[in-house]
Amino acid sequence: MASKRKKHSKTKKVKKGSKSKKYSKKKTKKRTTMTTKKETKKTKKTVKKTTTKKKTMTKKEEEPILTSKSIDEARKKIDLMFKEIGKAIIGQEETVFSTISGLICEGHILLEGVPGLAKSLLVETLGRVVDGTSFRRIQFVPDMLPADILGVNAYNPKTGGFYIVKGPIFANFILADEINRAPPKTQAALMEVMQEKKVSISKETFPLDKPFLVLATQNPLEQYGTYPLPEAIVDRFFMKIILDYPKPNEELEIITRNTIVNREELEIIKPAVTKEDILKFQKMVRAVYLAPEINKYIIDIVNTTRGRSEYKIPELKYVKYGGSPRASIYLGLASRAVAMMNGRDFVIPEDVKRVAHDVLRHRILLNYEGKAAGIQTDEIVDKILEIIEVV
Repeated sequence: MASKRKKHSKTKKVKKGSKSKKYSKKKTKKRTTMTTKKETKKTKKTVKKTTTKKKTMTKKEEEPILTSKSIDEARKKIDLMFKEIGKAIIGQEETVFSTISGLICEGHILLEGVPGLAKSLLVETLGRVVDGTSFRRIQFVPDMLPADILGVNAYNPKTGGFYIVKGPIFANFILADEINRAPPKTQAALMEVMQEKKVSISKETFPLDKPFLVLATQNPLEQYGTYPLPEAIVDRFFMKIILDYPKPNEELEIITRNTIVNREELEIIKPAVTKEDILKFQKMVRAVYLAPEINKYIIDIVNTTRGRSEYKIPELKYVKYGGSPRASIYLGLASRAVAMMNGRDFVIPEDVKRVAHDVLRHRILLNYEGKAAGIQTDEIVDKILEIIEVV
């Protein structure tokens, strides 16, 4: 009996042990799952921390766009552009300067001058100086249609389908020669492309390659067969540059070098910058510092053209409409470009004065009395710049 009790007790112990082992297995499973959950939570937190650290590190490690080194490099490359353009263009330093500043500011330019002043040569030379870019010249005529510029959806009789034929607007540098000869419908189509920087043909939209610059010319001599640009379209141009005759010594050099006729001169021109450099300059120029005093100076100038400031100028009686808000925006942007091209990361009043005529001359509209008296808008800008000072 005693041996049976011992056996029974042993079996009971074994059963108890087996139950405890089963329970311990379940408990260990629960513990492992809990630990794995905790570990995954910890790993997620660590991953988040490391990603945030990496982001902060990358933000700290990223160099600012505008530094003394980058400005110095940009100035050297822009000086090289001037040097290469000077191989083909004699004189016209201010015109070349304004054209390069318009390219840096992504602004289109309206050129006005008599024929034979190397307007088309300037744009073609600019296309050669910037490596990897293309140049197209569009000669405007009275019967030109928007499709002649943008492109057309053409029919292929062999396949029975349609295909896109892109127009001459698909280039980096466009010379819109004698834009005032085109009808208003074609002018409006060009303005839309200049603003949107994309072309819609049929149901497809094509973005234009960057950088994209339009230099439009208009002949002030002829009136027959022309369509004057509306004020709303003229206001969209970043600058209006007046081309004047060359000086006697410059014209003598033009005769000796025969730059305009001899097209082989363009082969001497070497690329000074790349497309990537221009796109970098376009980002850098917007980071140039514009002090609050300079901002107020710009606003005072533009408000005075409207006759809404405390400055009283007698010549303002000839003004019908003053500068639009685009005048303030472009005046600040152009002065930034002048500062950067001179190797500075801040704007001074002289930068504003240098570009004031190019930015404002086509945005000031004269009344009938002013036109009859032969007043020029540049004279009004001169008077405004003489009186207004930086406060």
